[in-house]
Amino acid sequence: MKYIKALLVCVFSLLFAVSSSQSDIDYKASTIPISLKIKANAVVRFDKQIVEINDFDDMYITTKRIVTVFNEYGNRHQNAFEGYDGNTKIKKMEARIYNESGEEIKKFKLRDFSDQSAVSGGTLYSDSRVKYLSYTPVKYPYTIEYVSEVQMKSTAFVPQWRPIDDYYVSVENSEYKIINNSDVKIRTKSENFDTYNIEALSDIHVKAENLSGIKYEAYNPGISNIVPSLKSALSTFNMEGVKGENNNWEDFGKWMYNKLITGTDAIPQSAIDEVKALTANTTDNLEKAKQVYQYMQDKTRYISVQVGIGGWKPMDAMDVDKLGYSDCKGLTNYTKALLEAVGVPSYYTVVWGDNDIKSIDSEFSVTEGNHVILCVPHNEENIFLECTSQTNPFGFTAGFTDDRDVLLVTPEGGKITHTKVYNAEDSQQITTANINITATGDISAQVEVKTTGYQYSLHEHVVNQSLRDQKLNYKEYWDNINNLEVLSIDINNDKNGVVLKETIALKASNYASKSGNRLILMPNMFNRMTNIPPRYEKRNLDFKLQRAYKDVDEFIIDLPEGIVVEAMGEGEKVESKFGFYEYKIEQIDSSKLKYSRTHIMNKGNYSKEDYSAFRDFKKQIVKLDKTKIVLKVN
Repeated sequence: MKYIKALLVCVFSLLFAVSSSQSDIDYKASTIPISLKIKANAVVRFDKQIVEINDFDDMYITTKRIVTVFNEYGNRHQNAFEGYDGNTKIKKMEARIYNESGEEIKKFKLRDFSDQSAVSGGTLYSDSRVKYLSYTPVKYPYTIEYVSEVQMKSTAFVPQWRPIDDYYVSVENSEYKIINNSDVKIRTKSENFDTYNIEALSDIHVKAENLSGIKYEAYNPGISNIVPSLKSALSTFNMEGVKGENNNWEDFGKWMYNKLITGTDAIPQSAIDEVKALTANTTDNLEKAKQVYQYMQDKTRYISVQVGIGGWKPMDAMDVDKLGYSDCKGLTNYTKALLEAVGVPSYYTVVWGDNDIKSIDSEFSVTEGNHVILCVPHNEENIFLECTSQTNPFGFTAGFTDDRDVLLVTPEGGKITHTKVYNAEDSQQITTANINITATGDISAQVEVKTTGYQYSLHEHVVNQSLRDQKLNYKEYWDNINNLEVLSIDINNDKNGVVLKETIALKASNYASKSGNRLILMPNMFNRMTNIPPRYEKRNLDFKLQRAYKDVDEFIIDLPEGIVVEAMGEGEKVESKFGFYEYKIEQIDSSKLKYSRTHIMNKGNYSKEDYSAFRDFKKQIVKLDKTKIVLKVN
């Protein structure tokens, strides 16, 4: 049987080489159609990947890719690299470089490729490495032809087809094909085929021609949601020696529970005794979970560990307890074991963790996700715990794992659920200030900034900064105020209520500009919007506002004796589908003004036709935030 497989691989490789050599590819940069050079840092001239499935634990991938690179930004699209480990063997890697005229100027064999660990320096240890082409061009444009052959025992990660892998990349020809020599069923899912020139020869064989580059546009919904793609998964797969079934999320989750998690949750009796003693005075599961979460945070720290079953199997909880560190998998599993010791159920949860919101595909089960968190069910609500942070408030997910579909790994199998959505009322920033202004335009102020929800996540980093860095942070935050000097800082981090309160005393010289016997004052000193979304002659992409928030500001301005208000507006209101804005200026008495402001942004998906109206809304806010008051010195 092994001989037959080897023969098939050999014959297949030969056929691939012949078919590739027969493709009529001109390496001259001048032969690329003008339409593909527009909005392109690189053009993929030819890209053919064939995935051969010989068995549930035998996958052979052959790639040939020819890319013309026009500038330094296009270098990243060579894609001349391969990862490897004990279950992945690189059989062949070659690259040839051609100059603008199509003449070969350099050749690389397997031994010429650079080799390094595939993970960052923050990783404790890992068995994953990568070979990659390290080539510095002397002149643009140039063309690279890259060929590789890789054999994999792990079939949990079937390569996806995504002909356009980034912005500013055009594609002349791209082809992807799966050859199934086994009895294993292959499931596929295609996305965004309708709006591109895609030829689907079958569910597992697709081609694309003449795909123009996509220009980056602000607030876009994410490149992966725009471009065509084909995802594939084997119904029976192997992950580094562990066989699994994956017909749906229920199957996949059951495999994870039985093969990856079960048997890893034993903890020492000393830890069990400690958490039981800690929670002895309460019968409320939520309160128990809070106490255990704090116990875990105080006892452990995060460090990456990328070994085991494809980096998917958690470290044994016993080892985490002993060492005091692990990665997201190990820390989540350890917290789960601690909760079980005090009778609180919880579920290991797979998620795409990132500031940009990205969901697990609820309709198609495939090995995906880059992070693990813990779900604690409470009444009708799921509370999610970030176990890698030593400072995160209990149940707080805003900014990294909020508002997305995730996979719960339960004894009954995998279940898709959604993490907490933080609406505008949840994510508030309330800024109050008492301000004194002098006759020369200097100001001194006591400012309080209180944040919750997503806005808490934007400010929370300041808690653990040095005093020097905190001062620099506020100078940058209020960069509209020249000559700003921070006098004192007091920060109160209420982790139970998830409220951060920053109190800052400051002063600045010449804030208000002087003109003769008049002072020109902008009353919105501490929450001014300055950025207008970029203007596009023609918007091509729909846009997305990922998160909602609400800002409430109230500044009391004390005027010195001899200064009177000569001119000021009363306020203005702006309403749109994107949000709400209002400011008011009131004279409380002869020496006191009150400036108040409310700004609400709505989350949502919007059509490209709405972008101009959105930009106008933001532009109006920027303009109104610069509202001036004219003061006169008597």
